[in-house]
Amino acid sequence: MTIDWANFTPWPSLAGGALIGLAATLLMLLNGRIAGISGIVGGLLSPSRGDVFWRVSFVAGLVIAPVLFQATVARPAIDIAAGTATLVIAGLLVGVGTRYGSGCTSGHGVCGLSRRSPRSFVATAVFMASGFLTVFVIRHLIG
Repeated sequence: MTIDWANFTPWPSLAGGALIGLAATLLMLLNGRIAGISGIVGGLLSPSRGDVFWRVSFVAGLVIAPVLFQATVARPAIDIAAGTATLVIAGLLVGVGTRYGSGCTSGHGVCGLSRRSPRSFVATAVFMASGFLTVFVIRHLIG
């Protein structure tokens, strides 16, 4: 394994991680909610009274933040080595996984681990191992 030093961005990555942690903390402190994206978006599909504004605001922030970032910093070249069908199938599998796992990477990985949730530790370990195994099979066994 080698590091792509030309695209190695530790400071912006650290800042992004800190902002994610801050957003998750503020949502918990101010709204009493876990910042699990699948749960937030899922709540928009069957909204409860008084629950829509903060959910729409959170999702809007997820969309607006990268747009603002792109406006201020040169965007790196993006090369996705997968076809549309592969991306659609992968997205559907992630969606199914979040339903079976009762949450997503943000809910379990960011919020659950910081709360020392044993269930989130197991869920995070399983989806990380699944990701590693999938990449290994796709890149090294299938080709």
